[in-house]
Amino acid sequence: MVATMPAQLYTPAILSLAVELASYPVDPAFDLVGEARSRSCGSTIAFACTPDDTGRVEAFGLKVTACAIGQAAAAIFAGDAAGRSLAEIESASGQIEAWLDGGGRQPDWPRIAMLEPAREHPGRHGAILLPWKAAIRALSNSAAPR
Repeated sequence: MVATMPAQLYTPAILSLAVELASYPVDPAFDLVGEARSRSCGSTIAFACTPDDTGRVEAFGLKVTACAIGQAAAAIFAGDAAGRSLAEIESASGQIEAWLDGGGRQPDWPRIAMLEPAREHPGRHGAILLPWKAAIRALSNSAAPR
């Protein structure tokens, strides 16, 4: 029997995504804020945004305190979050969760394939889902801006 090596988790591509987060600062003027915390690793993400008139993400920022995988997921999320509705983000979150659990096809979110090596590490799944969960919480609060 030949043992296979698991895919390298912290690839240079994953590690390089963290620098992208500097492009998404949180502005105190954003109307909505949502936070999410991973029970498995303690990583946290705050998503703040101002939606447009239709409720889609217009301007946003992220405050990320997470491992490299959580930071990479946040950068991947941020790269395609503008213009998304609550329903689209909820759908993507469900697809990503099913994909991580091995029961779904790769979600239709740009660059999500970069997180493929993390599928073999269930302890990182919570960190991967954080940006989508935080955005869902923020957009779900749209009836009560701060």
